[in-house]
Amino acid sequence: MKKLILAVGLMVLAGGAMAAGKPCEELKAEIAAKLDAKGVKGYSLEIVNKGEPAGKVIGSCEGGTKEIVYRRG
Repeated sequence: MKKLILAVGLMVLAGGAMAAGKPCEELKAEIAAKLDAKGVKGYSLEIVNKGEPAGKVIGSCEGGTKEIVYRRG
């Protein structure tokens, strides 16, 4: 569990800096690949408008207008 929290935290830091202008689907696929490589199971990633309370924000895309949120289960 600690590794998952660390991984998500690092992705938030890296995702915010790298994904300022990235298309959301591309960033979502990259994050999913990283989580899968770490062996994370039972999660979902969703693209939402910025500010919508939908889960833990782990990245932003399309110039900061949208966010990618992570949910367990």
